[in-house]
Amino acid sequence: MKHSLVLETHNLEGGDGDIASGLERVLARLASQTYPLDKLADFVITHRGVDAKGRAKCDEIAGVKIHWLELGDDVGYYEAKNRGFDVAKGDVVVLADADCWPDPDWLEAMLAPFADASVRAVAGRTTYRRDLLGTAASTIDFMYFPSPHGAGFTRNFYANNVAFRRDVFDKHRFGEHEMYRGHCAVLGLDLHNARIPIHFVPAARTIHRFPDSLKELVQLRLMRGRDTYELTPELGRSLSSSLKLPRLGPVVPLAVLGIRFGFSLRSINRQQMPIARGLKKLAVAGAVAAISAVDAVGALAGGLRLMAAKPEAALSYHGEDQKIAA
Repeated sequence: MKHSLVLETHNLEGGDGDIASGLERVLARLASQTYPLDKLADFVITHRGVDAKGRAKCDEIAGVKIHWLELGDDVGYYEAKNRGFDVAKGDVVVLADADCWPDPDWLEAMLAPFADASVRAVAGRTTYRRDLLGTAASTIDFMYFPSPHGAGFTRNFYANNVAFRRDVFDKHRFGEHEMYRGHCAVLGLDLHNARIPIHFVPAARTIHRFPDSLKELVQLRLMRGRDTYELTPELGRSLSSSLKLPRLGPVVPLAVLGIRFGFSLRSINRQQMPIARGLKKLAVAGAVAAISAVDAVGALAGGLRLMAAKPEAALSYHGEDQKIAA
């Protein structure tokens, strides 16, 4: 069985940072994986602007010949993943992001379940950095919901840390939606309603960085909240394939955020993050509340049609500064 890895660079395109430099940092981590990259059928990187010199250096760091797929300016984050999948040669294709830093055994853990021919999709665990803010934001952005298939499965996944058998993704892929980062939630619902189980492998862990600046971090939260408005009609499909919840302006999306806030509080200390007790736990809960409040502003702006569904430019994820972009 052949395996492929597809890495997109959309989140490295924002700001003034160099895409190749950002790639070099993540490739150094991928090159030291316990599953060697030279065992892959191919390693595909989608990009819009890595020159020949940068590509050659990245090949050298990775230790393998990378398949560089250059995309047009009109190709967004999710379509980049679709196109990367289309050129990949593997029977199993792993999708990852260039702004995520995987644990050393991430790829091995992602691919191991596919030794069982019945496994069709695998989701790893994504979190933010392991401090107070990262813990709080992880409970909001990277929750994993129980699956009717039982223990060891999840109802949802994140596009930065997931793998599919070719026939599954050929039939079910990322669609076009007026959202910033909600497409994987819709695809997760599609797989759920198609009764395709998603195996959950928490050991396949990757750390998603925050944007480079506080301003962009706030912008991210507003767009995440805005996504709730667009996602609301789809959420009913988790109960019934034909049920779509009404938006009712911002009313239902804000109610959904309220429910999410409760789930986030329950998720504290359940995401393989540092245990928070006492005042520290109270501080994490306060951070969850603060982030949720900014998200609510985004949902309100979406419901009142005061905010565009998609940003004009990508956020930037280049910095090494642990205060913002760990």
